[in-house]
Amino acid sequence: MSADTARSVCEYLVASIVEKPDEVSVAESEVADGVVRLDVTVGEGDMGRVIGRRGRVASAIRTVVRAAGARDGVDVEVEFVDE
Repeated sequence: MSADTARSVCEYLVASIVEKPDEVSVAESEVADGVVRLDVTVGEGDMGRVIGRRGRVASAIRTVVRAAGARDGVDVEVEFVDE
């Protein structure tokens, strides 16, 4: 099962927020039947921008990406991976 639209939207949103957009990477994996997880990694120092105050930016990104996933017919979970 593929979530191409959700992945593209996620990459676009995160790259628009961070200072180093070329270091944004989104890995896609299927967690369960019909559920896709997107693991987002960003460059050093950019995680704070992506999470935002009290997680508001991260929550907004998750909401928009879930809506894009619905277009692909899959449920999408977005995880922000801090390396």
